[in-house]
Amino acid sequence: MAAESWSPKELLAAGWTEADLAWERASERAVAAFAEGDAARAKEEAGEALRIARENFAAIDPRLGTALANYGVCLDAAGHGEAIALLFRQGLDVWRSSAPWVARMDAPRIARSSLFHMRMEARHRPTYRARWQMRWREIAAEAKHRLRMLDSESVALESATAALARWRRERPAMLNDTRKLMAAAFLLLAPQTSGESD
Repeated sequence: MAAESWSPKELLAAGWTEADLAWERASERAVAAFAEGDAARAKEEAGEALRIARENFAAIDPRLGTALANYGVCLDAAGHGEAIALLFRQGLDVWRSSAPWVARMDAPRIARSSLFHMRMEARHRPTYRARWQMRWREIAAEAKHRLRMLDSESVALESATAALARWRRERPAMLNDTRKLMAAAFLLLAPQTSGESD
């Protein structure tokens, strides 16, 4: 897969910051290292993602919740499991409080094949946004369910491999709010629910 690159001007135009992109990349590297069985590198990358999230994201941003949980999983895998229950609980608390963050998300504007489709989307923007809101709530509910399972199940390498494959397969090509939420949900090191794996 070719590496993505954006200029600062493109990030700004999309409403993204360097921190948004840095968090996504560090989280993806953490999941990849975990999937490869490299606990030390996974812990280092997850720690970097957590640092970025704590310094740059709101307390209700689901990416912070994922960073907390992922760091706990990676600490446990590296043999430092004393504080993992607290990290899991904090991560779940962030995800539980993320509804206002999700409610403020902007529906992506998708290039259409015809002027007719573009006009229909513009004319029915509230309906279009409502459909996206339903999808975003489903993504958040799935992530919360997976986080709740962390208390009783450990994360298998296969789960991390499936999470990474799903992220790479479903990641939006554009920088938008949907991509931020999908990264938080799909790069979560938590047991997979049925139907998530390849």
